[in-house]
Amino acid sequence: MDYFLIYFKQINLKQKNNLNVRKTIFGTLIFTSLFVCGFGQSSSFNIFLEPFIISGISGVQSFAYGQFEDKWLIVGGRIDGLHKRQPFASFDVAGENKNLLVIAPQTGQFWEAPLLSLPLSIQDQLGSTNMEYFQQDSMLYCVGGYGYNNAAGDHITYNFLTAINVPLVIKAIMNGTDFSSGFRQISDPQFAVTGGSLDKIFDTWYLIGGQKFDGNYNPMNHPTFTQEYTNEIRMFKLTDNGIEINITHLPDITDSENLHRRDLNIIPQIMPNGEEGITAFSGVFQQDVDLPYLNCVNIDSNGYTVNDTFSQYYNHYHCAVLPLYSASENSMHSVFFGGISQFYESGGLLIQDDNVPFVKTIARVTRNGSGLMTEFKMPIEMPDLIGSSAELILVENIPVYNNNVIKFDELTEDTTLIGYIFGGINSSQENIFFTNTGIQSFANTTLYKVYVLKNNAVDIDQLNVRNAGSLQMQVFPNPSDGKFVIKFSLMEKSDVAFVVSDLDGNLIKTQTISAMPPGENRLIYTADNQLKNSIYIITIETPHEKTTQKINLNR
Repeated sequence: MDYFLIYFKQINLKQKNNLNVRKTIFGTLIFTSLFVCGFGQSSSFNIFLEPFIISGISGVQSFAYGQFEDKWLIVGGRIDGLHKRQPFASFDVAGENKNLLVIAPQTGQFWEAPLLSLPLSIQDQLGSTNMEYFQQDSMLYCVGGYGYNNAAGDHITYNFLTAINVPLVIKAIMNGTDFSSGFRQISDPQFAVTGGSLDKIFDTWYLIGGQKFDGNYNPMNHPTFTQEYTNEIRMFKLTDNGIEINITHLPDITDSENLHRRDLNIIPQIMPNGEEGITAFSGVFQQDVDLPYLNCVNIDSNGYTVNDTFSQYYNHYHCAVLPLYSASENSMHSVFFGGISQFYESGGLLIQDDNVPFVKTIARVTRNGSGLMTEFKMPIEMPDLIGSSAELILVENIPVYNNNVIKFDELTEDTTLIGYIFGGINSSQENIFFTNTGIQSFANTTLYKVYVLKNNAVDIDQLNVRNAGSLQMQVFPNPSDGKFVIKFSLMEKSDVAFVVSDLDGNLIKTQTISAMPPGENRLIYTADNQLKNSIYIITIETPHEKTTQKINLNR
């Protein structure tokens, strides 16, 4: 006879949850089929996208940008799509963006100028991909980047910091005049980084994550290159009098387990204490498996902390992002637009694809005043497999904090144009990495206006069930030999119903337990020996929530 044995256990919410995932070689794998149904989470805002085209404009991905008077200066990146599968063709010189591009999105105009008038070292770096960059006042600072170096006759990660006077260069390009006086460059081995992020907290600069990659990339890992993750947060002070740039390095933070990340989303934040901070979301690759990180790293002026109680299932590579903070609710929202992800949703199921495909998902991660983080799938998607290596460039009159986080409470209209998604990779299929010859993707040329809709309460599926505000259900081990644990959390004391059924909907077991306490609870279930090896549905339900998960019985 099958039976339930109930016991309760309270744990610290910061206890690490070991979610073990393994890389598959072939196709798509259905992950312990997480299905969230029957409830939603009311959001205080929604997102709306409006495409528009600037005729004749070139697509760019993995670029840096600066802004001045509603005009953008686009620097570096690549004008092709995902790097090719063939080693001799990956990151070829022909795909480097060798032009400076000025865009006036409000009027639909653009101007281009080649880098040829600049010194060769500046030309080389500013034609590279995945530079780290940050604009302070009128100066855009670009660090590192990976590309072909004429002097070395090979691909390198550049050890330069280049300062660009954005207003001067924009005006010169628009007027067709010389802009070379708008560029200055220094070298420093600490700046040889690509695929990380350059940010500031107060007056300290942070070069977070990334790698030093030298030589010709190839996906078969033949010995044509050297690769060294920084595993660091490199901090420094920068002074710039318009002529000389001086760097004072501060002690680095090194963590080879948690900072072993590149090509990730690193987003400015307002932390629960109201101060500026940064969160490094996901990124690749984990030390022991070629899969994205699911946890995140929170950085503030006091150091960093790793949040292992949160798992981000979507948007694992760099994509267009939108940070908003509501002071009245002490809620920090980070919205991710498409890109590349290990997980996606199909028909209510959370699907795991360890080939990490392109996705259309728009997801939001919200941190509340207690620091608890929750992930939600927004009710709209990207119109195509786009968003990867794109940027969301804010409209300049939007109210923001010093670190460019939007002041959500000061958006007074029901519908507000926040900014534009520009560039990135447009992929023809979800998985193209193993067949990519260069024609399966391209640098996207369609721009998207991004609107925030307030006072439009909509129900959206909460997909990160391991976080506050959901049942946080887990069933393990899976597959099971007949005895398994159902772990879940309650926000408040509640009656809980448990149901076990087969795939045809036939009930195997039902039980309701009254007044279960808040916090983590566990249930041990032992199946009847006469149950055949098959997949069964486990459901737990409270008066407010209902979550279903599959278990594979294999004895």
